[in-house]
Parts: sequence; structure tokens; C-alpha cells
Amino acid sequence: MKGAQNRLRNFRQASLLAVAITGLILIMFAPSEAGLTQDNYPETVAVVEEVAVQDLVPGDTVKEEVVVEKKGSTKEATDEAIGALQGLWEGFIFNLPKIIIAFITLILAWLTVRILRAILLRSIGKWQSASAIISLTSIAVWLLAIGVALSVVAGDIRALVGSFGLIGLALSWSLQTPIESFTGWLMNSYQGYYRVGDRIQVGDVFGDVYRIDFLTTTVWEIGAPYQPGFVRAEQPTGRLVTFPNNEVLTGTVINLTADFPYVWDELDVGVANESDMPLAIQVIENVALELLGDYMKAPTASYSQLLQGAGLDNTVPDKPQVFVSMEESWTNVTIRYLVGARERRKWKSELTLRLTMELNKPGYINKIIPVYPRQQVQFINPDGTPTQANSGSRG
Repeated sequence: MKGAQNRLRNFRQASLLAVAITGLILIMFAPSEAGLTQDNYPETVAVVEEVAVQDLVPGDTVKEEVVVEKKGSTKEATDEAIGALQGLWEGFIFNLPKIIIAFITLILAWLTVRILRAILLRSIGKWQSASAIISLTSIAVWLLAIGVALSVVAGDIRALVGSFGLIGLALSWSLQTPIESFTGWLMNSYQGYYRVGDRIQVGDVFGDVYRIDFLTTTVWEIGAPYQPGFVRAEQPTGRLVTFPNNEVLTGTVINLTADFPYVWDELDVGVANESDMPLAIQVIENVALELLGDYMKAPTASYSQLLQGAGLDNTVPDKPQVFVSMEESWTNVTIRYLVGARERRKWKSELTLRLTMELNKPGYINKIIPVYPRQQVQFINPDGTPTQANSGSRG
């Protein structure tokens, strides 16, 4: 059903676009057929007058004539086809000076765009929205030039307006996604959802922004544990991924480095329930504080200022925090810390290595017992009471 609806929509869009293109071709090559010339008006009036005079003649003087229609021969059909081609050729020759002037107009527009681009780059090149202003100026010049060129070819502003309306109707149906993508580019240019170099996640795409065009955005893909791929950590995969800019309008944009290039990360350390839990918490906290204590001071101060400016709670811990949670058969000691968005894997690897080395010291044997996720099998009697497993061998 969905495939049939898509085919029907594509057929409708193609039909509207074909009608628009046909109208434009008629304006350029056959202005008389498009109603742009006024030469037929006198002939029309003469025919009306002739008919009116015949109507005034008395009925008894009018002789009925029988018109016998004959089937046209092959030669007549050929003559008609040749006549139609000659009419198109004569229309093209008639409009040739107009077409030349239209091309000259477009060339002048191209030169004007280049000059304006150079001037704007020198004057506002360092402004954050400079690229958007330059692009919009170029588009405005081109639209004006195309409108003037079509006006010259059509020779009638009414026909030009009609053709623009017809073409606009067709394009609005057939180019919905490009129009939405261009709108998304405009919004991103002025709102600044992401810039080149930012690390973002848009839909299923996660990576560093490489290029932003009118209709698409290209990123260097970054692997992540929460999405499929052959790289499951936040490291480059080497692939370029392109997505349409309309994702800005319809999806969620996550920017990890725009205003604040740091993120909170967590590391879970499994400890057996039989361990000295206060000692385990103290040792793990000391290791994290030694590694990340000084590193977190500057970003937490900046984070507090951002939250305060937004009117939010600006209480941000300036050192790693430790939390405890119960699991099925062990206890998780979770370390929460603030690191650079592009350095999460580095700091997590270093913290894991230091914790492993510290917890394996002889002084913590039988006091802090590291564990991995484990399962315990228990045998139950028919009456529901636990029983010991039979350790004897079976013959």
C-alpha cells in the first residue's frame, strides 16, 4: 500500500512538473499559442461581424449547403506536421534576439554575484553568519536575473507571472524534500544548531561536522556503543556520512561541543557484596580524585557560569563523585566525572587501568573483592525448599 502511494505521488509530481515545463516552452518558442501576441484580435472581430451580417439575411434567401467531410490524405497530414515544425522554427527565430538578451542578462548576473561575494567576504567574512548572508545575496541576484530573462523572452509580464505560478505549483509538489532541506539550512545558518567542526548526533548519524551545503550536511562518522557499526567506541570510523538538512526541522539535534565542549561520563566498578564497602568506596574515590581532580576544576567553573546565565541550578561538583547501586548479586560503585567530549574513551581507559592496578594490591585482598556479572544455580526439592547439589559422579 505504501509503495503504491509513493508511486502515485511521484506520478502526480511528475505530471505537474511536465505541465509547467510545457508552458515555459510555449512561452519561449510559440508566443502566439501562449496568448502573448495581440495580432489575432482583429481577425476575431472580423469573423464575428461576418457571422452577424449573415444572420441578418432573410431566411428564404439563405441556401442550405451540405459540407462533406473527407478524410485527409497522408500528404495533408505530412503538410500539417511540417507546418507545425515551421511554426516552431519561426517562433524560435522570432524570439532569438530575446533569448540572446536573456543569456547576456544571466552572464551579467554571474559577474555581479562574483563581485558581491568578494566584497562581502572582505567586509563581513569574520562574522558568524557571513556564509548565510553571502549565499542569500547570491540567490537573490540569481532569482532577479532569471525573472528579468524570462520577462524578456515572454514579452508580457502577465504571462511571466502565470508561468511563475505554474512552475511554483509544480516545484512545490515535486521538490518538497529539497525545499525543506533549504529551509533547514537557513534555520541552522541563523540559529547555529551546529557548525563545521562540532560533534553532533542527528537521528542515527553521529560524528564531526565536515561540510554544510544548501541541502545536505556531511560528517566524519564517529562510532558509539549505542548504535550498530564495526567501531563501538567514540573513535572515527573513517566514513563520511551525508544527511539532508530537513533533519533539523523533523529530528533532534544533539551538539556535544557547541557552547560547552565537556560531557559527564560514568564508570561502573562491580564489587562483591561480601566486600568492605566503605573501604571500596574510599579507595575508588581516591583513585578518581587523583586522576581527574585538577582536570575538572576549569570546566566545572565554566559550566556553573553557563547554568547561572540560563537561570538554572549552578551547583556543579568540581571533583569526581561516587554512587552506589545494588545489582542482582553484587554492588555497583559508579564514578561520575566531567571530561572533554572528544576524550571520553581516553579518560575512561586510564581510570579503568588505575583502578585495576589499585584494587589488585595485596592490602585489599579479601577486603575489596572485584566481581563480574555472575549467576548462581540453586536446586529445589519438590516441596520448594532449597537442596544441595549432588556432587557425586554419574556412571
